[in-house]
Amino acid sequence: MASKDRILRQKEETRSNILEAAYAIVKEEGWQGLSMRKIADKIEYTAPIIYEYFSNKEAILNELTGKGFIKLTKELQEAKDRFEKPEEQLEAMWMAYWDFAFTDTEMYQVMFGVQMNCCQQQCSAQERPYKLFTSVIAEIMKNSNPTDEVIKQKYFTFFSVIHGLIAINIINKSEIMETINNQILKDAIGGIIKSIQ
Repeated sequence: MASKDRILRQKEETRSNILEAAYAIVKEEGWQGLSMRKIADKIEYTAPIIYEYFSNKEAILNELTGKGFIKLTKELQEAKDRFEKPEEQLEAMWMAYWDFAFTDTEMYQVMFGVQMNCCQQQCSAQERPYKLFTSVIAEIMKNSNPTDEVIKQKYFTFFSVIHGLIAINIINKSEIMETINNQILKDAIGGIIKSIQ
């Protein structure tokens, strides 16, 4: 039994090494620089071994996307937990979302398709940030007894503005734009929160 556990542990370690190598390549060369051959070279394996774990590059992107949504959800939860009032929670969560996009830009790009095609398959972790946000929005709006559709609409109002600002900053990197957009972000979050109270 011990050797079976060891084999499973080694397989998981190899899988993890493949994902780490893929992400390291992306950090150096961008998503367009990622290939199965480069991953194999980076971890000193042959390409066929990589294919034993992932059928193609898309499978690696899907796996990384899932990991990205898990990480984002954790950061959103931590931001939420720092505050008691739902309005403050929501603002902190959107600011954490913004920070995630710029501290882990390559991950954000693959998760949301900024300057690249994101994965075709949806991963289960993709719903977690949405559920966190909508639960806080529902709490803020509870006195008006909103429908799920209204809550969803309010979430997408936030998402559209914030994702749009993030995409602008990723595509047109500029310190002046970042400062302006940061103020626009804070104004937008505050304005939308006031509109749903």
